[in-house]
Amino acid sequence: MSMTRYSKDHLWVRMEDDVAVIGLTEYAQDALGELVFIELPDVNRDLEAGDVCAVVESDKATTDLYAPLAGKVIDVNQAVAEDPALVNKDAEGEAWFYKLEPTDPDAVDEMLDETEYTAFLETQD
Repeated sequence: MSMTRYSKDHLWVRMEDDVAVIGLTEYAQDALGELVFIELPDVNRDLEAGDVCAVVESDKATTDLYAPLAGKVIDVNQAVAEDPALVNKDAEGEAWFYKLEPTDPDAVDEMLDETEYTAFLETQD
């Protein structure tokens, strides 16, 4: 069973074996509105936690996304790059952004769990 963790920058991370699958949260896609463009990181790019890893553009704003974990990008979801509206339909499912081979897989345990993220969202309004 995989557990989802969350960053305060509104990205979700789901570990599948030793690979982190990363995407935009339901909250973030709702706040951004209809997504019209997504720039994903390059495969084989090394990211440090906090690096700009992707860019999303909506009908409201253009937003940089910051890597929640350090590691090497091993796959990207071309489907969301080609059809950004997929994120509006299934943000925390099939519309993942990229897969990362984390430098420190245990770092995901330090991220917010669902209860903590829900409590964090209550401070955002």
